[in-house]
Amino acid sequence: MASGHPFVVHVAKLRREIGARWEERREGSIEGLDCSGSAVPERATAVAEVVLESVLGGVSVTGTVSAPWVGACRRCLTPASGLLRLPVRELYTEDGDGEETYPLVGDELDLEPLVRDAVLLELPQAPLCRPDCRGLCPFCGVNRNEEACGCEAPPDPRWGALDVLRMPEGKVESESSSSPGSG
Repeated sequence: MASGHPFVVHVAKLRREIGARWEERREGSIEGLDCSGSAVPERATAVAEVVLESVLGGVSVTGTVSAPWVGACRRCLTPASGLLRLPVRELYTEDGDGEETYPLVGDELDLEPLVRDAVLLELPQAPLCRPDCRGLCPFCGVNRNEEACGCEAPPDPRWGALDVLRMPEGKVESESSSSPGSG
């Protein structure tokens, strides 16, 4: 592992005694943090604030990961953004496979895979600019957050066959024809 990497932590001293703990704050940019709807901006800082604890066979990592995100609102297509703040609790072991546990290589552990996994799992796939976004009108395209439109949805043609049952406007069904048994 590259020891100049911002997420690499040297843990030789920590591992000398089971139960030893210390806090770490590591930050840096990680490339390729994106999903179909949003992404962590290029060169944005992801932060890991964790407590490392020496355990039998490895190091337990508990804390939070945070990173900003940007995307296009799924309803109105305006820019959307936010900050992810995610709890993490993982185990680093010498035989870590990256699936069940993360690898502990020699006396170093790399928090970058943990940060990457946490952020990628929580990036919004369908971001919203705000929870009550009204979106775009599907007929005229106006942003309904900014102005109202007078568009009405066209009638659903699947119900067209039932239109023959409607009474002409202004007519009211007479009582005699609507009461049971009349005829």
